[in-house]
Amino acid sequence: MRSETASLIELTIQGLNKNPHAVLGMHSLDGAVVVRVFNPHSQKVTVRDVHSGRCYPMEKTDERGFFEAVIEAPDLFAYQLVHTTTDGASYTVYDPYAFLPTVSDYDTYLFNQGNHHRIYEKLGCHLREVNGVKGASFAVWAPSAQRVSVVGSFNQWDGRIHQMRMLGSSGVWELFIPGLAPGDLYKYEIKTPSGELYIKADPFAFYAEKPPQTASRVYDMDDYQWHDEEWLAKRAKEPVYDKPVNIYEVHLGSWQQEPDPDPDSETGFRPLSYRQLAERLIPYAKKMGYTHLELLPVMEHPYDGSWGYQVTGYYAVTSRYGTPADFKYFVDKCHENGLGVILDWVPAHFPKDGHGLARFDGTALYEHEDKRKGEHLEWGTHVFNYGRHEVRNFLVANALFWFDKYHVDGLRVDAVASMLYLDYCRKPGEWIPNEYGGRENLEAVEFLRQLNTTVYRYYPNVMMIAEESTAWPKVTAPVHEGGLGFSHKWNMGWMNDFLRYVSMDSVYRKYHQNLITFSLMYAWSENFILVLSHDEVVHGKKSLLDKMPGDYWQKFAGLRGALGYFMGHPGKKLLFMGGEFGQFIEWKYKESLDWHLLGYPMHEKLHDYVADLNHFYLNEPALYQIDSHYDGFEWIDCSDTEHSIVSFIRKGKDWRDMLVFVCNFTPAAHDNYRIGAPLDTVYTEVFNSDLEQYGGSHVVNDRPMKAEPVPWHGKSWSIVLKIPPLATIVLRPDTSKFRNPSVEQ
Repeated sequence: MRSETASLIELTIQGLNKNPHAVLGMHSLDGAVVVRVFNPHSQKVTVRDVHSGRCYPMEKTDERGFFEAVIEAPDLFAYQLVHTTTDGASYTVYDPYAFLPTVSDYDTYLFNQGNHHRIYEKLGCHLREVNGVKGASFAVWAPSAQRVSVVGSFNQWDGRIHQMRMLGSSGVWELFIPGLAPGDLYKYEIKTPSGELYIKADPFAFYAEKPPQTASRVYDMDDYQWHDEEWLAKRAKEPVYDKPVNIYEVHLGSWQQEPDPDPDSETGFRPLSYRQLAERLIPYAKKMGYTHLELLPVMEHPYDGSWGYQVTGYYAVTSRYGTPADFKYFVDKCHENGLGVILDWVPAHFPKDGHGLARFDGTALYEHEDKRKGEHLEWGTHVFNYGRHEVRNFLVANALFWFDKYHVDGLRVDAVASMLYLDYCRKPGEWIPNEYGGRENLEAVEFLRQLNTTVYRYYPNVMMIAEESTAWPKVTAPVHEGGLGFSHKWNMGWMNDFLRYVSMDSVYRKYHQNLITFSLMYAWSENFILVLSHDEVVHGKKSLLDKMPGDYWQKFAGLRGALGYFMGHPGKKLLFMGGEFGQFIEWKYKESLDWHLLGYPMHEKLHDYVADLNHFYLNEPALYQIDSHYDGFEWIDCSDTEHSIVSFIRKGKDWRDMLVFVCNFTPAAHDNYRIGAPLDTVYTEVFNSDLEQYGGSHVVNDRPMKAEPVPWHGKSWSIVLKIPPLATIVLRPDTSKFRNPSVEQ
């Protein structure tokens, strides 16, 4: 035996050979072939010629489990290995070291450049057939590792048996293992530069064990037949900017629950499965008048208390509620019922759990080494290293993955502000300025631009939504215009001002009316979504209903009126679950919403009101066609601070689609309140949050109101109307007699 071969064999036995295929498997040897096997669990190994059936016993050349057979054969041939274990059992397998790489040089080149948009098709675990042999290929990026092995239920979790090879200098390790099947458990055993052994879940795994277990599962992603071709074709043709977008934000684990038969259950209840949610949540959202469901992260995460925002399996839908096929069914059924699906997505940070991405190969691979860039001190998590090509590739391809494989309609990108600023939640000395001395994270900016450019290259009409809480300019402007390239941005400024205003006692609101009017100073600077989100009904902030001041009746009236204003304000809409029927207590992620409250009249009436308000929104082009331009909005009066009343006009693309909103934020009713009228015509009340059927006092304008030639609020005409307490009313002008909008101004 040549000395270099002996040296490689010794390295393989020690688990330090970065190319075990060079010695293991079948190789030509001076007119014959040699087969080498390393398996410490085998007492005896035989080579079996697949075509002739002839068997060749192998010699155990090293008691640590190394076997070799020299066979007189002119050419390499297909073979199997018959193992006899130390306890006498026998099994037959194809040799994993008999196969060429399943990842090409071009794949690794693109990945190392950060431009392999479908790298998830190459890295990770993939069921495939190679040379007529069925099995699973594995590939993982761990450039600093001394060794990487696939360990799992199929090899006693022993890292000596399935050692992987590194492909050149790419940092990618690869191995094809014959005979594996869906459901098999696996991880990667990684020997770090310091010699430690890490056991890591697959960053590209499609499925995982149910937490608290953390192993990855072999899974066939082609296991579902979709039925949403019509939906996807329509989506490809129709941008959402001038369409109604009314989002119901949902945490799947706590929307509804059912009794848990497990006697050791902590609460006695368990979440619904993806298929149960398809049966209950989808018809509910459709009936309520929502256009989209936005799901708190469904990517695999170890800690329930993170609500999904500390992700360890970016490519794995959480197994808490079922399989990937089950979640595809859920999305498919959403599309069948006219509902879009938006997923919360977390590229800003990841947790430090030992089986996850943290120090993956023993080094700061996905994160920065320097804690001043690589850690969120407040959250106890790591920050992605956006300057590393492969890390950007991991994230960009992951975004595409959810569109490719799960047909989702949008991603809401979490914590964008934390990505944009190097000093986010950091004190002086805890952060490193950029190359120009500033606090902007230039690498993160380029990542976000690459992300949005790539997504829109393949899916031009999906939604890419930024949760961004600062005044960073051009978040929703195209990249070629210097923007970040998102389609929409959460309007956090409006949310904070609005909730502060409606939470204060009505007697003080006259001193703070700017809180509900200031948002119109910047409403056209971005494509905004108005949000009343999950973050605002936890951690002592109170539920939406309980934020409202006053007695029991006033709380409900105040919430109805506030939601009416919310629906009239320019911008797409989002409401977190529970707000629609007046959840009284804060949201608890472990428990179901309090659906029993619908047995109480005021909660039931609020529920009916929100459904009617949602459908009113869907049916009125004035409320959604021009959300991001001043042409869609006009103040009538925003200065009546004494009465805390505002009035405004919403307009559609057709000028005749016009609605007048009047919002009263005090418990005082008004019998003869005059507002300026945009047209000399008749005005009819078409919506009123104070109707008796909604639990109100039924102060209504039950007769059409004729405009009078009395100048008011800068208009030539005006109308006198009744204004109910703590309410929003909507009027529709009769435009039938006008041919163009210049008839009266």
